[in-house]
Amino acid sequence: MTMFHIVSMADSPVKINSPGGAPASPIAGPSAEEQKKMEAAYSQMKRKMAISEMGKTINHKIMVLSGKGGVGKSTVATGLALSLAQQGLKVGLLDIDITGPNVPKMMGLSGRRLNVEAGRIHPAQGHLGVKVISMAFLLEDEDTPVVWRGPIKLGAIQQFIGDVEWGQLDYLIIDFPPGTSDEPLTVAQNLPDIDGMVIVTTPQDVALLDSRKSITFANSLKVDVIGVIENMSGYTVRGKAPAGTEIELAAPGGKVVTATADDSGHWSGTLNIFKSGGGEKTAKEFGVPFLGKLPFDPGFVRGGDDGVHRIVSEPDGPAAEAFAEVVAQIQSKVESESSNTGLEII
Repeated sequence: MTMFHIVSMADSPVKINSPGGAPASPIAGPSAEEQKKMEAAYSQMKRKMAISEMGKTINHKIMVLSGKGGVGKSTVATGLALSLAQQGLKVGLLDIDITGPNVPKMMGLSGRRLNVEAGRIHPAQGHLGVKVISMAFLLEDEDTPVVWRGPIKLGAIQQFIGDVEWGQLDYLIIDFPPGTSDEPLTVAQNLPDIDGMVIVTTPQDVALLDSRKSITFANSLKVDVIGVIENMSGYTVRGKAPAGTEIELAAPGGKVVTATADDSGHWSGTLNIFKSGGGEKTAKEFGVPFLGKLPFDPGFVRGGDDGVHRIVSEPDGPAAEAFAEVVAQIQSKVESESSNTGLEII
């Protein structure tokens, strides 16, 4: 058997002599490509360790989905975060809607860039102290479309999950692109201890059809459906008239809504512009909770454009009250289930 003898242990490459005394080739280090792979593997390991620790620092994690676009999902996700923050809770809002990251606009954070320190991503702080991370922070120009596919997109999502320094949070609200694409699947597979999904829909038949797919999608991932929210459910018109005056409002479909001025002269009537009750019916059909209705409010449009959500501009208004009622339903469900975790039934 051939024997090798180590003759040098200096800082230079180790030299090895064969039995005949001729120096053997020095031990080669990893190539640049191998080094890159090793560094990537190390980063991935650190990320997985950080993700595994998130359950200790973030009490509740809620995914917000919609079966289709245009139902106000991002507005609802932002409203849920702000309504929770109104209670003095520590809240984070993760916007991984790659195709349309609009949360920064609604939170008054347009133009912000990703803040990275010591290899960790630090969230921006929006209204009411809500911590925000968004795909929009990666874009140099808001008009630039994101055309990421496959591994690039999924890698970015994993970084947003594992490399963000959220600190201690009571709630993390996660806003997804519409539909049942790779994004919610990646989060469900990587983020531990998810409380469940909130499904946002409108009363329209098309939106309700797609919301059914979202519920089925959640079931296939074995993620709990916290409940269904019916957004844009009724537009309330208010006015003043002499006490006892009867007001007739022309409603969609040729219907008429009547209202009577009260003793102080105030009257109101609600028009079901996009129908009503479909969200509750869908929730009942699939055996999941119905969390409530949110009104159709033009103020959400103005607030989104101005970077001031309706809950911030009118904290005691009807929209804020409607969000508070929905949030109370969510808290009741996730906190009661959390308190039951770990109980052993004998």
